Amino acid sequence: MDSNKQLKTGTTTVGLVTKDAVVLAADMRASMGHLAYDEEVQKVYKITERVSVTIAGSVGDALTLVRYLRSHAKLFEIERETKITPKALATFVSNILNSNRFYPFFVQFIIGGVNEKPEIYDVDPSGGLLERKKFAVTGSGTELALSSLDSNYKENLSTEEGIRLAISAVNSSKKRDIYSGGVSVKVTVIDKNGTKELSEQEIQKYSN
Repeated sequence: MDSNKQLKTGTTTVGLVTKDAVVLAADMRASMGHLAYDEEVQKVYKITERVSVTIAGSVGDALTLVRYLRSHAKLFEIERETKITPKALATFVSNILNSNRFYPFFVQFIIGGVNEKPEIYDVDPSGGLLERKKFAVTGSGTELALSSLDSNYKENLSTEEGIRLAISAVNSSKKRDIYSGGVSVKVTVIDKNGTKELSEQEIQKYSN
């Protein structure tokens, strides 16, 4: 199969900052060219108890870097006897991507977590790193999700409001972007108490 088709994976992932937490959400479709290849793909990954990431792009490249992030976080915490921050992990993967920009990883990440406050970082395939104060979106459904977030995001959202908005933004893309879809939406919430992946029942409650 044409290698370019293998790399054309579409998705919609969202990260947003609430008053007390970070909410990460993603659709579940994996595409290959114009084919909807899988409808139950995981696109939100826990790295530590207080940091998670969303992935967009080539699945193989993304999962390789997720493994790098997890191993780096463990080594960091063993060597320094302190928890690694979202910014430190974002900087680490940014450096990897930039150093490989001539033989790139075809990926984009949203890295979210809690340090002294909720934080999200957007990392592009060439290693560009931006902290987002409100929200970040990646993937083929970006424009549709941004429209929903621009219209409905407000300062100091509660965690529950943030979950509803993240789900709504992903669902907006699933309706119109042919490369975003899947059986459901995956949602992870990170706060000072740790990381929680919402169950299907909880997602249905917030979707109504």
